Amino acid sequence: MSFEPEAWKQFVTDHWVLILIAVVALLVILNVVKTVLKWVLAAAVIVGVVVYGGYTVNDLKEIGGQVVETATSAVKDEAAKAMADEAKNATYTLNPDGTYLVKSPNLELTGTPNSGEVDVKFRSVSLGTWKMEGPVRDFVTTALQASK
Repeated sequence: MSFEPEAWKQFVTDHWVLILIAVVALLVILNVVKTVLKWVLAAAVIVGVVVYGGYTVNDLKEIGGQVVETATSAVKDEAAKAMADEAKNATYTLNPDGTYLVKSPNLELTGTPNSGEVDVKFRSVSLGTWKMEGPVRDFVTTALQASK
C-alpha cells in the first residue's frame, strides 16, 4: 500500500465534489447525531471515500490493524503510568479462594500468589493477562505493604 502524494492529488482533483459531500456529511453527522451511531456513520463515510479512492479491503485491514495496535499500546502505557501514580492508594485483598485483588481508582488486578501473572482491568476494561514484572510487581508489592 502506498500513500503517494501525486495519487492523492489526482484523486482530489478528479473527485473534489465527492470529497466535499463527504465532508459536509461528516459535519452534519457529528453535529446532529449524539450516539454511538454517530461514529459508525462517520467511519462508514470515511471508509467509503477511501475505498472509492482505490484502496482494497486488505489495505483497510492493514490500516485498521495498525490503528488498533497503536491504540492498545497507548492504553497499556497509560495503565502502567497509572500503576505508578496510584500505587499508594491501592488496596490489597486476599480472597477466600486463594486469589488476590489489588484495586485503585482506575485499576483492578486479579491474580494468584506466585503465579507470575495477573489479569489487568483499566477503567473497567480488561487489558488481558500481564506478566508480574516491572510496574505490575511494584504496584502489587506497594499495595500489599500498605495493607499490612
